Amino acid sequence: MALRGARELRVATGGVELCVAELGDPDRPTVLLVHGYPDSKEVWSEVAVRLADRFHVVLYDVRGHGRSTAPKPLRGGFTLPKLTDDFLAVADAVSPDRPVHLVGHDWGSVQSWEFVTVERTKGRIASFTSISGPSLDHFGHWINARVKRPTPRRVGQLLGQGAKSWYVYLLHTPALPELAWRGPLGRIWPKILQHMEKVPGGAYPTASLPSDAAHGAWLYRDNVRARLRRPRSDAYAHAPVQLITPQGDAFLSERLYDDLEQWVPRLTRRTLPAKHWVPRSRPDQLVSWIGDFVTSVDAGRAEPQAAGRHADRFGGQLVLVTGAGSGIGRATAFAFAEAGARVVAVDRDTESAARTAELCRLIGAPEAWAETADVSDEQAMEKLAEKVHREHGVLDVLVNNAGIGLSGSFFATSTDDWRRVLDVNLWGVIHGCRLFGARMAERGQGGHIVNTASAAAYQPSRVLPAYSTSKAAVLMLSECLRAELADQGIGVSAICPGIVNTNITSTARFAGVDEAEERRRQKNSARLYGLRNYPPEKVAEAILDAVAHNRAVVPVTPEAKGAHLLSRLLPGALRRLARVEPKV
Repeated sequence: MALRGARELRVATGGVELCVAELGDPDRPTVLLVHGYPDSKEVWSEVAVRLADRFHVVLYDVRGHGRSTAPKPLRGGFTLPKLTDDFLAVADAVSPDRPVHLVGHDWGSVQSWEFVTVERTKGRIASFTSISGPSLDHFGHWINARVKRPTPRRVGQLLGQGAKSWYVYLLHTPALPELAWRGPLGRIWPKILQHMEKVPGGAYPTASLPSDAAHGAWLYRDNVRARLRRPRSDAYAHAPVQLITPQGDAFLSERLYDDLEQWVPRLTRRTLPAKHWVPRSRPDQLVSWIGDFVTSVDAGRAEPQAAGRHADRFGGQLVLVTGAGSGIGRATAFAFAEAGARVVAVDRDTESAARTAELCRLIGAPEAWAETADVSDEQAMEKLAEKVHREHGVLDVLVNNAGIGLSGSFFATSTDDWRRVLDVNLWGVIHGCRLFGARMAERGQGGHIVNTASAAAYQPSRVLPAYSTSKAAVLMLSECLRAELADQGIGVSAICPGIVNTNITSTARFAGVDEAEERRRQKNSARLYGLRNYPPEKVAEAILDAVAHNRAVVPVTPEAKGAHLLSRLLPGALRRLARVEPKV
């Protein structure tokens, strides 16, 4: 199977002939992609075509895979030194005068660790991005450290990785892997990936799979046991390394990389909520991180390291926050900016949105933009979505935060009052989920939606019927969407703050009273919230944690947590509290 639009060449090395594909301008920096097991170079197709807009992209079928020939005999033909010979032959053919930027996935990463740590490749590698594949030498030292100095935690790590590596033992058995791959496993493997990994149907190359997988078993047989028993002590990287770790990898524990800093003098860490085959399931995110890393290395500067929490998780991601002009929305935009995300700050107040975007750029966001929109206006939100998708792309995280407050008894609340609070607090969330969430689902690369509800969603009150109804609807909408979108890798979280010191109190409406009384109540509420003084920054931290850990319902303040617990265990107590009329 030929990669669409690629220029092909054949490279002879060590008794085999490698099939090499090139895309993009050869005068630009060369990014060389190395595939894993049981793949061929086609696994990189979605990443390669996207990178080709900015770089000279090269990918090749590892010996015995795809359209490259296999060594004879197979035994001893897949050792790491021979794979290093192949890499050098390809690099010399496609970029003879400049070092290449190496990217490896799975066994492509395992062998690339060899390339970037042996003496004979010095000067040929400008940078290395490792995805789901450790150095066998580092792995061997990791095992030895835990065997020699066992603790309950370390023993647990060994047992956990041992369980994840079940397939390695099978691949060492004689003949069995070959029989399995050339038999039923070769036919059903793409369906297994589609079901377990959320790889889009028809996206996985199948033509050479049985022979690729059978030949590739020798990658394990020729290297794993020998290296794990006698790992090299000089396996230090001689180029900057970017480590991308999928958090849901079924084959590799995140703990494998705990000691990596001692082997890599310049390390950039990234994590993403995905499973093992991220070149297929998350190509856009990989392209963003690879491109930024390559550009920073070529410019002779360190990769920008965001200082905020979860910087390894959100760096480079596209995040949109509504109601970002103040309060929780502004604090949330800042928190994502500190984590290195690109931020779209949306507010109906143009000046406030612009100020938020400006500050986001100052505190760490590589890019930040301000947009003006009233979330209750469907046409305005449609125009916003069209503009964001056209100019910036599909969101990774959507935070539907915009909201208004309304207090007053049910019979004092007019139809117009009900309509306004539902338009903003509920329909604003619906518009955001529908317009931005639909594009996330269409892209098929996951994402996350955060909807700001409230403790009022599950804590009834005699003076907040409209507000509580709107927030309860947001909570249930979030739960329903979470169920619907789970199979597409999109998380949905409902954030439920309690009393937070924001300006919502100064703008909240009080139904059934005249203007003077409304101003008095707004002032008293603002004073009460100020005395409580729970900062919006803590809500922002909870939002980032909710996205990073895919949490469903997140009560934030102590009173919100307490009310949530009572709603589950003692709902009658909450109902009695609801009868109390607060003095404002």
